[in-house]
Amino acid sequence: MSRPALLLSSAALFLPFAAFAQTPTPQGDAYHDEAPAEIVVTAPYARNQADILSGTSVLTGQELTRELRTTIGETLARQPGVSATSFGPNASRPVLRGLQGERVRVLTDGIGSFDVSNTSVDHAVAINPLTADRIEVLRGPAALLFGSSAIGGVVNVIDSRIPRRVPTEPVHAEAIGTYGTAAEQRSGAAAVDVPVMGKIVLHVDGTWAKTGDLETGGSILSRPLRAQAAASADPAIRELADLRGKLPNSASEMWEVAGGASVVTDTGNLGFSVSHLDNRYGVPLRYDLTGGEAENVTLHVQQTRADLRGEVQTGGGLLEKIRVRAGFADYRHDEIEDTGEIGTTFYNQGMEARIEAVQAQRGNWRGAFGGQMFLRDLNVVGEEKFLPKSETQQFGVFTLQSFDFGPVRAEAGGRYEYTVARADADADLGNDRLRRSFDSFSGSIGGSIAVVDGIRFGLNGSHTERAPSAEELFANGPHAGTQAFEVGDPAFVKEISDGIEATVKGSGDGYSFGLSAYHNWFRNFIYETPTGEVEDDLPVFQYSQADARLWGFEAEASARLARIGETAIVADALADYTRATIVDTGPAPRIPPLRLLGGLEAQGRLVRVRGEVELVTAQDRTAVLETETPGYTMVNASIALRPFGKGNATSVTLSANNLFDVEARRHASFLKDYAPLAGRDIRVTARLAI
Repeated sequence: MSRPALLLSSAALFLPFAAFAQTPTPQGDAYHDEAPAEIVVTAPYARNQADILSGTSVLTGQELTRELRTTIGETLARQPGVSATSFGPNASRPVLRGLQGERVRVLTDGIGSFDVSNTSVDHAVAINPLTADRIEVLRGPAALLFGSSAIGGVVNVIDSRIPRRVPTEPVHAEAIGTYGTAAEQRSGAAAVDVPVMGKIVLHVDGTWAKTGDLETGGSILSRPLRAQAAASADPAIRELADLRGKLPNSASEMWEVAGGASVVTDTGNLGFSVSHLDNRYGVPLRYDLTGGEAENVTLHVQQTRADLRGEVQTGGGLLEKIRVRAGFADYRHDEIEDTGEIGTTFYNQGMEARIEAVQAQRGNWRGAFGGQMFLRDLNVVGEEKFLPKSETQQFGVFTLQSFDFGPVRAEAGGRYEYTVARADADADLGNDRLRRSFDSFSGSIGGSIAVVDGIRFGLNGSHTERAPSAEELFANGPHAGTQAFEVGDPAFVKEISDGIEATVKGSGDGYSFGLSAYHNWFRNFIYETPTGEVEDDLPVFQYSQADARLWGFEAEASARLARIGETAIVADALADYTRATIVDTGPAPRIPPLRLLGGLEAQGRLVRVRGEVELVTAQDRTAVLETETPGYTMVNASIALRPFGKGNATSVTLSANNLFDVEARRHASFLKDYAPLAGRDIRVTARLAI
């Protein structure tokens, strides 16, 4: 039996099949979009945001429709504590509290994306936001249960690809379509659920999206690069100083198809899905102002994936329910040069399985425990191979226990993880066969107290240990995505973080607010530093370890200012800031600056009108060889019509982003000096539910 088939069949054995013999009834589900926005379901059991002792965000409903983009990074970029890698419009991964790559897990329904987006910023995440019902972001200790590589946080994209409920209609269908002017984006997605024999639900969905080159809000090159180009003696290079408008080589085309089925009863569900993703996109040019030729590369991503999910309510005195989640994917992407030749190919096979047992509530005590397994085989072939063939195996066990004494609530969580990383001998990279293993222990403990009715103060302490990734251990070659010759260190030890986070959260009639302040002390923090040497015409960057300090805050608030008939006038605001320092070295690279965002919204029964202003300050606190990033102010507006009321998801949304067409760059981006953000973008999104 193949490895994925063995995994899926073994995982199913955890579920008592007798639970599926009962007659089904339509039911709501905490893992579907029916869960309200104030409930967070990315955990063994659903919890209110006010009870989570760290920063959280939930994007669903009309807010998700308004923010939806073709990449998960851009979809979430206006959430508190979130920035994006913004490697052009097609490869943008979330940045949480200034941390990215190996320190942020991007999940689909609790399981990894099985791609290589953590390996390089030019690699897109193989998760399709257009199929999402809701997206949840957990920052800080709340992400502990999902692995040590979630030290910065977790992004969980929740869809209905494996149905959790029986539709009340003979056929339930949903569709969404978008047109955006900045990149001439045309995208559409549709899903159909059909109940069969009363308790079996069949699902099929498909997505297609196509964009042209992105229209930016000003010059393509940053001001320092424009000055360098203008001073060149080469007329062809001097012309680059005047580049404006379209971002060259940033077009894309993506499609995905998926099918699934599940058995749904009063006491549980068990189902599977199979999907295939095909994504072809250009990597924006990084011009060589010394006279060299810019690389014009297209990436062609293909992934076939199988998923299983099951949940059963046990009705026992010890356990309330058992939940199983498993997945396997075969991933490949080709990096295609402008001649049509394939320069480098990444092959990745990944498998992950997770089981959670939710304890029956006993008085004021509830909890959960479980186990997780992750396997990954990565092989890079071609002229820009920078890693030997490697394999990662990871096994973990975890628990979360919470206590509710009314005014006082407390919780504690823990995780143990065993990781093995192996690399084959590779004469081209000059390394022997290598093997490293790590035992990692992580935990958190905290509590909250009701200061007054509706307002809680919380304090949480955490200790997290992360095993170095294969890339950090074994890299030794040219990496086109980062324009660097990267050198890892197989002698690395675990990265360790001790942190503390304080929260104040409150809500009442017509208002809500939340504030999180955090400080992390890192030992053996892994980062890249330039050596001053040049290899294969690229600057050499050496992975290093040192102590580091990271602190910051996130704040958000919303208040109803007035009510005019059935329409509420609501003001909201958010602010976030992160400061990170490598001890005895200086600022950590690519840390987002202070950001402020304020909005005013008229919320009617059928119509919602919103205007907002986003101010991002300049980032002049830079690492070695890093350039400063100017600040910018964006003005956005939208109007959403829900013709059939709140009980129906059908809507039409017209939004205008970056109304004044300003030039904007994200400091977290490797490509910020060559690829600004989108200019004025007028978007029309129609969502239909029948």
